[in-house]
Amino acid sequence: MNESLSQALNDQMNFEFYSAHVYLAMAAYCSGESLDGFANFFIVQAEEERFHAMKIYKFLNDRGRRATLAGMETPQNEYGSILEVFEHAFEHEKIVTSRIYHLSDLALNDREHATMQFLKWFIDEQVEEEAMFDSIINKLKRIEKDSNAFYMLDNEFLQRSFTPPDAKE
Repeated sequence: MNESLSQALNDQMNFEFYSAHVYLAMAAYCSGESLDGFANFFIVQAEEERFHAMKIYKFLNDRGRRATLAGMETPQNEYGSILEVFEHAFEHEKIVTSRIYHLSDLALNDREHATMQFLKWFIDEQVEEEAMFDSIINKLKRIEKDSNAFYMLDNEFLQRSFTPPDAKE
């Protein structure tokens, strides 16, 4: 693995940690609005992002490269509505997808097959992430005027938990 690909993976690892930070800020907003289910949704999302970062951390170490941590900017902490929170999250996931695609292109150009195989998992994950946020946004738009449905969705999100995928993946 050349230095530029190694650095790009480090950058992505740090962006995944930043993503966890973004989702914790969203969770805090939801908690502040007494929407515990939505807060839980984003806490779980933050756990997933940390898992993604650590997956890259381990890969770098397995490949004889050093993972290096960087500082991060302050995420957005205020929103106008839960819909706005999810729209912001969806846009964030689109950025993550473009970054993963860029990494994949770098690995392909370098004929770095182990990294290409490693990144396939992230590409599949991003398809799921974007589809999930798109679906939730559509639900929120449909139930906008129905407070019962909104609170049912909040309650549903209280049940969400994170179980790391099989370590073999």
